[in-house]
Amino acid sequence: MHKITSYLLLDEQAKKLVDQVHGTSIDLTFSEAAILVLLLSSPNAILTKEALLQVGWPDRVVAPTSLTQCISTLRKKLEPYTEVQLKTVARRGYQLHLAEQSHVKMLAINDADAIRDALVGVSAWTKFAGIAFLGLILAIVWYMSDHHAVVKQVAKWHADKYISLNIGGTLGTAQTFYIGDEEHLHPSWWQKHLAPEGNHISSIKYFSAFAATDGKNYSMAICPELDAEACTGRGIINITAIDAKPAGLNMAEFIPLSQKMEQRIRYNRIVLPADDKGKGELLEHNYHADIYFPVAGELLVRNDLSMSLVYEGENRGNFYSTSCITDQDCLTTPIKYTIRGEFEQYQTEINDLKVDVFYVKVLQKELTKPDEVSNSAMQFYREIRKHDIRDEHLFYYRVYQNEHTAVWIIPQMGQVLAWTQYNQLKL
Repeated sequence: MHKITSYLLLDEQAKKLVDQVHGTSIDLTFSEAAILVLLLSSPNAILTKEALLQVGWPDRVVAPTSLTQCISTLRKKLEPYTEVQLKTVARRGYQLHLAEQSHVKMLAINDADAIRDALVGVSAWTKFAGIAFLGLILAIVWYMSDHHAVVKQVAKWHADKYISLNIGGTLGTAQTFYIGDEEHLHPSWWQKHLAPEGNHISSIKYFSAFAATDGKNYSMAICPELDAEACTGRGIINITAIDAKPAGLNMAEFIPLSQKMEQRIRYNRIVLPADDKGKGELLEHNYHADIYFPVAGELLVRNDLSMSLVYEGENRGNFYSTSCITDQDCLTTPIKYTIRGEFEQYQTEINDLKVDVFYVKVLQKELTKPDEVSNSAMQFYREIRKHDIRDEHLFYYRVYQNEHTAVWIIPQMGQVLAWTQYNQLKL
């Protein structure tokens, strides 16, 4: 039996790594065990490939790749034990380095009796105080953690209600996300911003919809499909009311106007070839939306929004967002606001509805100040300027996704709902 660390042993006869802390073992091949025995005989010494080939495959002639593969497999088996480092020394060979042992693990093996005697010998009050102190430390660590920050934010939201909507003369329902109590959930809070006399669109036969409010803003995200799963991104309508006064939006006029605005000025939308099969080492998940903000007596304001996620691990990566805000007559030169940061993705639920929360730590912000801002867009400039000065941590909620689209709650101008088009781009 060879001792690797205070708790990890090599049983040469059984060809096993024995973990005495967890009571587990890892099987080794003949070559892996023989090579590890030789490396253990001379810790920190650099052993040549020839010497390792000789002990690993005695009386046999094998290709050098056999040793390379064996070392690679052995590294994976030793990976849980960070104190044990099997290093490659270029053009010379391999070296086994044993770092300073984990004090906690050494106590677990060598001082178990002493710890047990110490615990038995102290009073019940001392034990209680120790447990309470440990609980306090754990509570502080939890309170300061990112996970706790996410839990606090998600707890503000509810998704247990539906509201009825009349879009273009077609009736439907929308699953509703809201903060606060139910007094803000009457359908009129959304419907009053659509002018009844102009709410007739023959092209909309049915629709799927989501709605949201943070108690101040009222958002509608609409796809002209009977089932949200069938939504391909064509004809999506995103409307957010930011003023309590009815906006009087004429839907019959809004549809062609929005199409004209999107064709005239397009900053962030990515149109990929239908047969794009590009190759790349990075995969960008891009989400795009055009969000419209009607205000009574003002020009219609549009937010051309793009968000991108580039994963660097299972649930983390880099986050990019760009907003370009203009009004319908282009009186406001684009207000451009760019955010770059790192995200952690958390999978959670809001009233049994599965939601992905992206906790973004902002690393860089850039606000391109426009030459001119119309009265209609001035409120947006002020809000974005406040974000630019203040925000360091942001929470984005992806509340629905299919193959082509996704619905997000976005922290901009408060909390804004948007049904986005989804594309993957290999970089």
